[in-house]
Amino acid sequence: THYYLVMELVSGGELFDRILDRGVYTEKDASHVIKQVLEAVSYLHQNSIVHRDLKPENLLYYSPDESAKIMISDFGLSKMADHGVMSTACGTPGYVAPEVLAQKPYSKAVDCWSIGVITYILLSGYPPFYEENETRLFSKIMKAEYAFHSPYWDEISESAKDFIRHMLEKNPNKRFTTEQALGHPWISGDTAHNDNIVHSVCEQMQKNFAKSKWKRVINATVVVSHMRRLQLAHADPPAPNTPTTAPVSMGMCVLSIMGWVCSGRYLSEPA
Repeated sequence: THYYLVMELVSGGELFDRILDRGVYTEKDASHVIKQVLEAVSYLHQNSIVHRDLKPENLLYYSPDESAKIMISDFGLSKMADHGVMSTACGTPGYVAPEVLAQKPYSKAVDCWSIGVITYILLSGYPPFYEENETRLFSKIMKAEYAFHSPYWDEISESAKDFIRHMLEKNPNKRFTTEQALGHPWISGDTAHNDNIVHSVCEQMQKNFAKSKWKRVINATVVVSHMRRLQLAHADPPAPNTPTTAPVSMGMCVLSIMGWVCSGRYLSEPA
């Protein structure tokens, strides 16, 4: 028996690349992008699908046309959440929700958190959560500790900041759903500014994401270490003379390491 997979060809390139190539880029442009993402994710959620790995690299333009639509890619960590609650810790560092890092049961609200992170980046060019030290990084994420720094946010509308606050709400039960987000004035109204912010945003994007490939490798290693410590902290004390780590083969190690390096994601257990 043969199985044939037919997939759409998406040839417009990544979201960041399109922004960097533009001469004009405004809040309204960012709002239009996020609206498309919200509509797509809303459709997924209505069908009990949670993406679990939303990030700019997975937002592609359908074609090189100026008016091309945004397509969401990479469903490798997505899951059918028939019962609404999941427990597998997975995602990409920097975009993962606090409840996932805390190893608590979580819902489709994790996708909305990721959209909040993406929105923040689209308006400033840098991530809301960044630390060289892994302990401080995860502490900031789990506390939802971020700020709108001057001068990068001085010209950004209060409506945009309000939208981000609702998306980066630490409590998943209070966090905006996709439906609520689509109804926010910054998305559905006319509150997004039309000033050109391309220079400030692109400068920060080039500074913070130019070396994203090796940063992903480092972050993946950091998260694997962090998740291992969390698992050990939550595990029952081992019996006397019982190894605290399972023996693994060199082949398993190589596959595991290559998986992290290639994807820049983490998965603490089978989905």
